[in-house]
Amino acid sequence: MLSFRRRLVLTHWIVIVVIVAGTALAGWWQLSRSVHQQLDAALLALAETEAGMLAETRGGPVRVHERVSGTAPPSLVRLDRLVQIVDGRGQVLARSANLGVTQLPAPRALLARLADGETVFETLPRFSEEPLRMVSLPAVADGKPMAIQVAGSLDDIHHVLEAAALLFGVMAAALLAAVGTAGAVLTRRVFGAIDDVVRQARRIGDANLGERLPHPGTPDEIGQLVDTLNDMLGRLEHAFDLQRRFTADASHELRSPLSRLRMEIEVALRRPRDSHEYVDTLHSCLDEVGRLTLLIEELLMLARLDTGQERPGSNTVALHALVGETLRRMSTAAGERRIALVLGATSPPEAAVAQGPVSLVLANLLDNALKFSPPGGKIRVDCAVDGGDALLTVTDQGPGIPEADLPFLFDRFYRGAGARASTTEGVGLGLALSQAVIHAYGGRIEAGNAPEGGSVFTVRVPLAA
Repeated sequence: MLSFRRRLVLTHWIVIVVIVAGTALAGWWQLSRSVHQQLDAALLALAETEAGMLAETRGGPVRVHERVSGTAPPSLVRLDRLVQIVDGRGQVLARSANLGVTQLPAPRALLARLADGETVFETLPRFSEEPLRMVSLPAVADGKPMAIQVAGSLDDIHHVLEAAALLFGVMAAALLAAVGTAGAVLTRRVFGAIDDVVRQARRIGDANLGERLPHPGTPDEIGQLVDTLNDMLGRLEHAFDLQRRFTADASHELRSPLSRLRMEIEVALRRPRDSHEYVDTLHSCLDEVGRLTLLIEELLMLARLDTGQERPGSNTVALHALVGETLRRMSTAAGERRIALVLGATSPPEAAVAQGPVSLVLANLLDNALKFSPPGGKIRVDCAVDGGDALLTVTDQGPGIPEADLPFLFDRFYRGAGARASTTEGVGLGLALSQAVIHAYGGRIEAGNAPEGGSVFTVRVPLAA
């Protein structure tokens, strides 16, 4: 099977051959038509001249006007033209001297067409040693129908067309060679540039994704291809970095509870203990198992969302009722921390989402706000409409979010320097999971700081149609 390059080169040559051959044939055909038209016009002009002279005889003898009487040079030299005058029955009345005893054909079909007043052109391929072109022109002399027949050799025209064919063939070959060579050079140059890109792209692997293909410096298709490949390499490098960081963080977060579980079990097995000590150890291990289970469930949900396997269905949900129900579920945890949960002045928007996943997102945001809000503080939840989006805003009175942490806040396992240094619980998956869930519904979560202090999380989801 031919490669793409060979198919392109073959197609290139076929197109060039067709264009050059078509151009040469069209030129030759136009020339042939032109010289034949010129011959027909010359024969017709001579026939009309004879017809005019014949009409002026007025009872005189019918003859072909070849020479003027006297010593003057001939007025009409017709060495290459055969002239004949016939009556309505085809009888020859006069003919030029170069015809000798031969006569031009005048069959009945031709005489019938002449009788109808038609001027007839025809080719006589076998009349003599050379093919002839003949015109038959109806005429009248002394009230009698006659016909003027003038014939000329086609041999000179054939010689001209043969020379023209040779000339057009040489020109076509030269043009084919020139255009073909230019096309081959251009094709080689284009594919050479593509080969360079392919060789350089093959050198780039997961170990050197930071490298980029050198740009040719031109805004043509090759330059656009290099730009596109470099953009793709940038996205791949970012994805690989995220994957490496995700793997490292997941390994760390999974190793920590497993290490604590192992330590608890090893300490409990070092010596015999009372039953209540075993119970305390089992409770501690159960807590670690619960955290491990939650972490694994969140990782599995993120993986399903990434691969498109987790496609939550959507329906019409009244956000005001969803917020109220979520606040009631979170009220116990808020009371233990002496933090007030406040539902702000709301409009009743309805969103095209599913109640369960969005309630989980709101609970994650409220839990995050509870972790960082001081005792005696307040967390406010507002519902609003902005264009075609429904908004859920969660505002707390905590320390806010450092500007350096804002771009990475929704990255998986990212907790920020302050969060990691403190004793705040969590593994850094809540915000990433919430963002992935809202993205599945065509929305997004935005994070920022309130002017009066504290952090603000805004959930945007599409309004119900």
